[in-house]
Amino acid sequence: MPRLTRLTPDTAVGASRDLLADLVSRHGRVGDMVSTMAHSPAVLGGYLQLSRAMGRAKLDRRISERISIAVQALQGCGLCLEAHVSAARALGVDDEEIERAHAGTSAEPAIVAIIDLALRIYREPTSITDDQIDALREHGYSDRAIADVVGVVALNVLTGAFNLLAGLTPGSGTGA
Repeated sequence: MPRLTRLTPDTAVGASRDLLADLVSRHGRVGDMVSTMAHSPAVLGGYLQLSRAMGRAKLDRRISERISIAVQALQGCGLCLEAHVSAARALGVDDEEIERAHAGTSAEPAIVAIIDLALRIYREPTSITDDQIDALREHGYSDRAIADVVGVVALNVLTGAFNLLAGLTPGSGTGA
């Protein structure tokens, strides 16, 4: 059961009202997470800006979705996990790779390396080594793609933690 109420452009105030009104006018509706985030214009605005920025990331979406699955499997946000599994499938990631991502791995060594980096960023960023970054470069990742992993992890921490706080779960509403 949700812990926080959904807001609409009519019930939100200030900057949140403006953000929601803009989103509704462009998309027709917003999901539970966004309408609930509107309680904090800072959180909603930050989420929207980071989400837009990550849309321009150099990291391949099929890889970033597997990273998101690995992070959400640890963080425990079922709503996010469901959304990222669905997105991965839509991008052509097969069920075996999705299951591997749940376990923080892949059949492809280059993807194992980038998921491992993401999980270190999530769990213990001080454990990242020069050798690990060098290995990512040897797998063909650019510095920009490596840096983008921080953004993918940060966006997942934000959305997952928010959904868990707000009590948003699969089937509790309309999603993001």
